[in-house]
Amino acid sequence: MNDSHMRSAIDNGISVLGSTGSVGRQTLEVARRLGFKVHALSAAGSNIDLLIEQTKEFLPQIAAVSDSGAADLFISAVKKDSVLSREYRDGKILILSGDDGLCAAASQSKAGVTVIAVSGAAGLPAVVSAIEAKKTVALANKEALVMAGRYIMELSAKNSVTIIPVDSEHSAIFQCLKGHNINEIKRLILTASGGPFRGHSLKSLVKITPEQASSHPIWNMGKKISIDSATMANKGLELIEAVRLFNIPPEKIKILIHPQSIVHSMIQMKDGAVYAQLSRPDMRLPIYKALHWPSGKLRGKNIKNFGRMDFNDLTLEFFRPDFKKFPMLDLAYKAVKKGGLYPCVYNAANEEAVAAFLEGRIGFLDIVSITQYVLDMDWNQNLCGIASVMETDKLARKTAVKKIKELK
Repeated sequence: MNDSHMRSAIDNGISVLGSTGSVGRQTLEVARRLGFKVHALSAAGSNIDLLIEQTKEFLPQIAAVSDSGAADLFISAVKKDSVLSREYRDGKILILSGDDGLCAAASQSKAGVTVIAVSGAAGLPAVVSAIEAKKTVALANKEALVMAGRYIMELSAKNSVTIIPVDSEHSAIFQCLKGHNINEIKRLILTASGGPFRGHSLKSLVKITPEQASSHPIWNMGKKISIDSATMANKGLELIEAVRLFNIPPEKIKILIHPQSIVHSMIQMKDGAVYAQLSRPDMRLPIYKALHWPSGKLRGKNIKNFGRMDFNDLTLEFFRPDFKKFPMLDLAYKAVKKGGLYPCVYNAANEEAVAAFLEGRIGFLDIVSITQYVLDMDWNQNLCGIASVMETDKLARKTAVKKIKELK
């Protein structure tokens, strides 16, 4: 996709799925500064008040929520607002729910770019819908590529759709690869902060609470991704995502602990040169990069402040990850090497285990044992499209839930 086509797509405005989450809120902040029109919003039903505020500000054509019950609450709130009630009555705002609503928001006709910041497996159908509608996809949902990466990448190529990563690590690699031939790459280097327990012993992790695991030292994130960072499953998911997104074998991807989170990732060339993207931790920068890629032209107010660094007293440290203390990394490497539906199973089992941990039903280290248990089963079936992926996801979750009940 050339520069002029991308600028045209961006200038047509955006749809933001997961608008009330951390990445979604920051995406709307960037859109506000850039002056982009927002054509569709979607959110979980747990944050109706914020969605009302966002809808009132951006006046999208579609506002989608997770289920019909949440839709009823949202419609009731809309009718009580003088501005929104008129827009709704006149049919200028369409309120939808469920998977169909999410997919409608992802494929909204006027938007040039769809930002998918919905977390978990729920984002997969929306990614497919956006690609089939030939939208440029700014992807902040790693699970879609973990679950069905090969299918997604083939579908995007078939529809001449660009997938631009929003995760800071993949955004960094995406930027560093520009101008380089993938055949010249020796390895990709994904950096990780190490989470809140980098300096803890394995023994001390037995009694970790959800509150402790949710407290990330660098990034302000949602609960699920914070737990994934604490177990380093998040980096495992990013490893699988990188394999699919950049079409590179897992043995050519190295993970390094970098506590400062300044170097967001690197590429090492066969000639020895290393290229890295550096900025202070600020998700608005990769969001901004995704929304205007590949144009280098600055737009909007104070964009230069996103991730701007001060090199005074700057210290950069790098360490090898401890695979014994964080076995979710090793499980991710094994899953992606096995291929097929194993990455999908890795994600599904982990999601169910994390949910159980957050609810106090299992311990922190049980997340690993449950994921390992489910992965040890035979998942060698061929990936035959989204239907087979979703069926495997469902079966893996059922298996994980059964194991969780046995541990109680």
